[in-house]
Amino acid sequence: MDMQTEESSQHRHLEDLNFLELVSGIHSEDNKISQAMNKALPAIAKLAEGIFERMLLGGRLFYAGAGTSGRLGVVDASECPPTFGVPFDRVIGLMAGGDSAIRKAVEFAEDDTEQGWLDLKEWNVGPQDAVVGISASGRTPYVLGMLKTCKEAGIFTGCVVCNANSAIASTVDAPVEVVTGPEFITGSTRMKAGTATKLALNMLSTSIMVKLGHVQDNKMVDMQLTNYKLIERGTRMVQEATALSSEEARSLLLAKGSVRKAIEAYKNLG
Repeated sequence: MDMQTEESSQHRHLEDLNFLELVSGIHSEDNKISQAMNKALPAIAKLAEGIFERMLLGGRLFYAGAGTSGRLGVVDASECPPTFGVPFDRVIGLMAGGDSAIRKAVEFAEDDTEQGWLDLKEWNVGPQDAVVGISASGRTPYVLGMLKTCKEAGIFTGCVVCNANSAIASTVDAPVEVVTGPEFITGSTRMKAGTATKLALNMLSTSIMVKLGHVQDNKMVDMQLTNYKLIERGTRMVQEATALSSEEARSLLLAKGSVRKAIEAYKNLG
């Protein structure tokens, strides 16, 4: 396996650099992410399609990872309900060490090859679901053990990794390899690899939710109205789709609870 994420940084004596030199060096590495993402786009699309096929029939999407990778999965999963109006248990993020590990690292949690599957079983995972392992290294035991058992159970699997030819990628049905290379700080995959992973997860969840019908044109018509900013955004969306004034659109939106329902109610009145 090619462990480029663990290779020595191409930048030396960082402690001697001034702040502009430091941020410029970090930025020079971040600029390499786009090329890596371009190469991975077909694989991301293939994984998204496989997940979509299962979610269309009522299945769920599970993300699983450790450390930064796990946190990114949890973040993407937690943003789906407010953004797309889906139930909290349609996209689920699992983290080695449990929810407490989101804020504080749990020692050796990622090295447990059995716990990942045990965590999944608590959700009654089955062949109708899709499981995506997230691992910058491509070898995290928590993730690898989980995915191997998923395969044996006939569950569709995918991954997002940042090294080529990894053990995890060779295990899953639809691997995504975003090969980002050595980090600015040697081995610190919270940086470039983490950014690439976040981009890949954005693409997966957003494209799937679009195809599931939670976006009309380019609008989040099922978003939850959880603050004043979102209510104002929803009001503008209802106005654009109807002949209502701002006050009328806002009243209808609040009465119906979502942009989609407000627009449908207006059309039914017509």
